[in-house]
Parts: sequence; structure tokens; C-alpha cells
Amino acid sequence: NIFNINNYKDVEKDSTEHIIKAVVDSSRHMARRRIGALIVLENNTGLEEYVESGITVNAEVTNELIINIFIPNTPLHDGAMIIDENKIRAASCVLPLSDNRSIASSYGTRHRAALGLSEVTDAIIIAVSEETGKISICQNGRLVTDFSEKELTKYLEENWQQSPENLI
Repeated sequence: NIFNINNYKDVEKDSTEHIIKAVVDSSRHMARRRIGALIVLENNTGLEEYVESGITVNAEVTNELIINIFIPNTPLHDGAMIIDENKIRAASCVLPLSDNRSIASSYGTRHRAALGLSEVTDAIIIAVSEETGKISICQNGRLVTDFSEKELTKYLEENWQQSPENLI
């Protein structure tokens, strides 16, 4: 069907696999084009206070929508996007900044916010650097940088704990 814009042929819409593919594909696309992004994947700790700090989206997770939200100079591009269960809950969310002194000064506010949220929740935060085009992950107070597409997919498959009752 030429009208089928969903290019995830054998992946069930709203499944964890679909969401991970959309997040990885959009992260790779933005990294190559030096578009900064901050994508939060909720685990067990609720993120309601951070969702409320942003603009409600409540939309299906797609590669195209993730990229569109982070296009520079658009209303939602600043701040973080929060994905919980199977939806993009909100964008332009404010995250707490880490005051960890050991983080390299080459990291800016985006990475400090990713690290900050990872220090107070069990969320996985993906930061795409507009300066270097590198993809980093923060979880449990740790920042690991320079993920390849394959490494990012594997990390998310192994560490993102969506509870089955949250999936449709």
C-alpha cells in the first residue's frame, strides 16, 4: 500500500519494539544533523511532575514526530520529551540539573539535565549533542556517551522496563 507511512513493517504499533525503533532511528537522524535532543523513557519511577512542567502531547511515538519536536527554533524543541508506556506524554519539559562536579565542562545544560533526572529517578535519558553529534545515555546517575545505533538499540532492549500491563 503506497499510502502506508508506517515503515515499521513487521513491528506492532505501540509495542516496545516499535517505540525503541522510533527512538533509535530519530536519535541517529538528529545526531547526524547535529540537532540537540533530550528523550526520557519512563521506567518505574513516575515522572508526573516533569510531564506537568512541559506541554502535553499524548501522541503515538513515531520517528517523524520525535524529529519534528526537536527541530531548532520551534515551540517545543527546548527541554525534554517524556515517553511513558506507549505515548509521547509531553515535550519541552524541565528536568533537574545535576550538580555533579565530575561531569566534564564540555557537557552543557542538556547533558546536566539528563544526568540530573537520572540521579533522582530510574528513567533512561537519551541526550543527542548538537555540538558533537554524539548520542549519550544517562541512567542511575551515570553518563555514557557515543552510542552507535546498534548499541543504543541493545541498551534500550535490555534496560527499558515497560510493565506489560501498560501496553495495549
